[in-house]
Amino acid sequence: MNDVVQDLVSRSNRLGSDPRVTNYAGGNTSAKGTATDPVTGEPVELLWVKGSGGDLGTLRPEGLAVLRLDRVRALADVYPGLDREDEMVAAFDYCLHGKGGAAPSIDTAMHGLVDAAHVDHLHPDAGIAVATAADGEALTREIFGDQVVWVPWRRPGFQLGLDIAAIKAANPQAIGCVLGGHGITAWGDTSEECEARSLEIIRRAEEFIASRAVAPATGGRHPFGPVRPGFEALPDDERRARAAALAPVVRGLASTDAPQVGHFTDSDVVLDLLARERLVPLAELGTSCPDHFLRTKVKPLVVDVPTTASVEETVSALRAAHAAYRADYAAYYERGASAARSRGEEPPAMRGADPAIVLVPGVGMFSYGRTKQTARVAGEFYVNAINVMRGAETISTYTPIPEPEKFRIEYWALEEAKLRRMPAPKPLATRVALVTGAASGIGRAIAARLAAEGACVVVADLDAGKAAAAAAELGPADVAVGVAADVSSEADVRAAVREAVLAFGGVDLVVNNAGLSLSRSLLETTEADWDLQHDVMAKGSFLVSREAARVLVDQGMGGDIVYISSKNSVFAGPNNIAYSATKADQAHQVRLLAAELGEHGVRVNGVNPDGVVRGSGIFASGWGANRAAVYGVPEEKLGEFYAQRTLLKREVLPEHVANAVFALCTSDFSHTTGLHVPVDAGVAAAFLR
Repeated sequence: MNDVVQDLVSRSNRLGSDPRVTNYAGGNTSAKGTATDPVTGEPVELLWVKGSGGDLGTLRPEGLAVLRLDRVRALADVYPGLDREDEMVAAFDYCLHGKGGAAPSIDTAMHGLVDAAHVDHLHPDAGIAVATAADGEALTREIFGDQVVWVPWRRPGFQLGLDIAAIKAANPQAIGCVLGGHGITAWGDTSEECEARSLEIIRRAEEFIASRAVAPATGGRHPFGPVRPGFEALPDDERRARAAALAPVVRGLASTDAPQVGHFTDSDVVLDLLARERLVPLAELGTSCPDHFLRTKVKPLVVDVPTTASVEETVSALRAAHAAYRADYAAYYERGASAARSRGEEPPAMRGADPAIVLVPGVGMFSYGRTKQTARVAGEFYVNAINVMRGAETISTYTPIPEPEKFRIEYWALEEAKLRRMPAPKPLATRVALVTGAASGIGRAIAARLAAEGACVVVADLDAGKAAAAAAELGPADVAVGVAADVSSEADVRAAVREAVLAFGGVDLVVNNAGLSLSRSLLETTEADWDLQHDVMAKGSFLVSREAARVLVDQGMGGDIVYISSKNSVFAGPNNIAYSATKADQAHQVRLLAAELGEHGVRVNGVNPDGVVRGSGIFASGWGANRAAVYGVPEEKLGEFYAQRTLLKREVLPEHVANAVFALCTSDFSHTTGLHVPVDAGVAAAFLR
């Protein structure tokens, strides 16, 4: 690997891994150097710059755009001016060197035109606090003297690159600049010097803000105002319980235009703002840095009620605030769209009027996105915005960029093009699945299939360690989490569903899979045997379905409940009284719940497997040996025995059951409820009538 590229990637990873420096997928870095042109064999000057949409913290060489520096700089001679600035992004394609690499971002001009070997453009909270202060230009001089130059707000693009290049040329003593309303840029002759200058600008801004902060103990003014009585953070357990009660309603409202996944944050930074007098006016000002409001929308929804309000009163206030937010956002869009049309532009259609950030005093922040990662990142960006507001209010007055400029970025044609380049969502994207008994066997296969199809998965199992391990195999916490749950315990089930709601915002898809079996004849079956199997499968399925149904109804988004029943629910076999009876109970629960929950758009269906020997936790726990003895075959041949008694002569595996669960939860079965799907390779005696 080219040493210049290696140094750039290393520097980028260090800068991107520190939340004080920049936020996820925010900012960009670059380096200039020479390489051999494979056509001429001669040295050629190149620009390596982080590509569009990449993340500094995880940047790899393939995430860099590689351009011919002479061609990038030659674009200044053909630049058509601000009215046609968007055309310049397409022009970068004619400057690319070789094939592969990332698409050039809108900030490529800044990096290519500035006469420095290395350039960093970052979004540190302290830097944006100075950039959004009402007197940011004067403060920049006070903090940095002539080492850092103020650049008035300008939308990112080619002209901004020209502006910064001119400032660098006119101020040879400068190490960087503060971009009004936006962030910072630094440069250097070496990678080490550039990184050091970036960190120096951030450090000096942080120290200046800290020097202006007055400790509340001395009677000084808090930048967010005094605490409002009754708006303080609730105690931990009460706060989490209130969040879990509100989350399904909030998610349903936030998904009015398009389904969303949720994330909950109750950090001290968030709770402090929510308790303060200036919460509402500051929230109304919205965020400033483009990276912030592109993910958080221009402002959050605030449910301005005290913690003494009941859940029902808070929900009522939430619904009213949501209706007002949607009307306000639609008016914002119309103002921006009218202004765009007056310039001869046709803006993209409104993408949705629901909030991405919902703030509930005493409880915390709910953030939303089309994936768990985007929901979590949106929340992280609003925490950055809180830090920016606090810093700006400490040293001056927080003054974000004006509304028309926010609209021009949010509904920028280039931003729309970036969204259109995103891959099509997977079939179960935005859906949250809770699978019981999911650490092994059929449940594990179901969890894996649902995650592979785009769902967020909550792996519930009696063994917390096994649940966590199974979830980790599916992916990071943005994909799956593990929770402990004895489904026969009402308290455990309630806690598991609460954890699912707090992890992903709600629940859409529930799979009642937890089970066990004791293969015994009628006379050998004890009362304890009977109770154990009914507690886990009949009672357990009832408890899980009941608790999940509360969430599904509150969300108002429909959903699916799937029971993993059995061929034995309709087929009478020997030495199986307790297991088969409880499976018949589950099968009828499907019909009963389908009839009851249909009005809420919730589909309830079942899957009837048979002969799932390989990979089955039930068979491995002794059931297989017992059934083999009943049928007079060696245990290792039991799967083959089951296969030969089927019409298709095929062995049934956990993956086949998972396939049926997935199919039932897709739009292809949008009009199907109360159905039992046999996954038994064809057992005529178990045909449904």
